[in-house]
Amino acid sequence: MIALTAFIDSVGLLGPGLANWSDARDVLAGRAAYVCARTVVPAPASLPSAERRRTGTGVKLALAAGLEALAASGRDAASLATVFAASGGDGQNCHVICETLASDDRALSPTRFHNSVHNAPAGYWSIATQAMAPSNVLSAYDGSFAAGLLESVCQVAVDGVPTLLIAFDTDYPAPMREMRPIPDAFGVALVLAPVAGANTLARIDVQLTDAPASVLAAPELEALRLGNPAARALPLLDALAAQAPASVVLDYLQDVQLRVDLTMSNRSGEFAP
Repeated sequence: MIALTAFIDSVGLLGPGLANWSDARDVLAGRAAYVCARTVVPAPASLPSAERRRTGTGVKLALAAGLEALAASGRDAASLATVFAASGGDGQNCHVICETLASDDRALSPTRFHNSVHNAPAGYWSIATQAMAPSNVLSAYDGSFAAGLLESVCQVAVDGVPTLLIAFDTDYPAPMREMRPIPDAFGVALVLAPVAGANTLARIDVQLTDAPASVLAAPELEALRLGNPAARALPLLDALAAQAPASVVLDYLQDVQLRVDLTMSNRSGEFAP
């Protein structure tokens, strides 16, 4: 596979002990200690009140990460194509639906049903931002972040349009947690562009590889990486926080991983190796 190139304009992040990209950047760069805490997912103030009441954790998580990245990029949401990636969507909502179907009263709430479909966050994003640009929604189990990144970079490289990637996964309550042990919610968003701009953080060159996935040196952050499919993004985020050229490998398929080479901007805004 020939390497595909894109430029990262901004990042949004929300996860256990990581309230936003600014806080996470300090933790990943070693400027602050990592303190694990339950993910606090805010209500999406950008949604009308009726829709806000209907949203579950998955939608709130996706919107929180996406809106942070959008604000940091300085772009108009209407100009961004979107890619949403999740291994399973909203675990809490799935749990409640299964409980209902296993009970004597199997009448399922329409709100529960429409929040269960995999593209629900994409629909709520368009309501929240009035964006009408193309949107793709995909899933690749534990490789969902890498699949979303590859899809986004392909769109940037082929169509020449800036794209917002939002990857997220939420926890499952028992007994589903025994089969899918995701302990907490994690969401990450990247605004990717075809050319460098004033806000560009780094250039990335993406290609397939058979090398093993990168691991994190800090045990607690490595546990977080392995504990949530969306958190497989952490080696890439770790390299961004370090602000130095790097090459990382992200979990993708069983026999194929995704290599990402990062080049940081110099003072003149160039991206020389």
